[in-house]
Amino acid sequence: MEDQKPLTEQESLELITKMIHKAKNGFHESGTSAILWGTVVGIAGLVSFSEIQWNFSIGFDIWLITLIAIIPQIVISIRQARQRKVVKYEESSVNAIWLVFGISIFALSFYNNVIPAISDKFFAADGFELLIKNTKTGESKHFVPYILSASSLFLLLYGMPTLATGIATKFRPMIIGGILCYIYFLISCYTPSKYDLLLNGIAGITNWLIPGLILRACYLKERKENV
Repeated sequence: MEDQKPLTEQESLELITKMIHKAKNGFHESGTSAILWGTVVGIAGLVSFSEIQWNFSIGFDIWLITLIAIIPQIVISIRQARQRKVVKYEESSVNAIWLVFGISIFALSFYNNVIPAISDKFFAADGFELLIKNTKTGESKHFVPYILSASSLFLLLYGMPTLATGIATKFRPMIIGGILCYIYFLISCYTPSKYDLLLNGIAGITNWLIPGLILRACYLKERKENV
């Protein structure tokens, strides 16, 4: 300790400048959340489309994995917060966006599954029954209302965290992915439901998985350089 020379004013200034530069570049969204949701939504969308297209069933609703994915999303947000002593406003905002997105996915899934049956009960309580008629056979049967083009609503929701993250972090692949997601949404308004599911799967891959993998590679490279 006695042999250490005190830093000169210039050396102190250079050290502080280097630390500020390192702190400023120290954050780069790790891409974990994007990879998580890209994988989950990509698998769910493609499996759902395949079940309808080739007439088979895996035995359960594959979209339930989106609800399960909320748990690791919360864990990711908490872990990232603990690993960093100082969390920039930009970073905390991005974490909040993805956490709220996970909650919104759950809320929209809940709405999509609950509202039809509840609406049917309300109609029955008021003395009404919805009927659907087959114009070819003339047969009429009880009709349980459902959310039309629900997959389009999910596509609309998917674009929000991606575009917001891309703009906040100035990460072009996510900006492009978010814009593509809104294009998929517009296309889905004119396509049958099974193709809406296919678009959901494609959106998961192009909207999150690919940008997430690119972002992860950039993050690991930057972290290595800052060590």
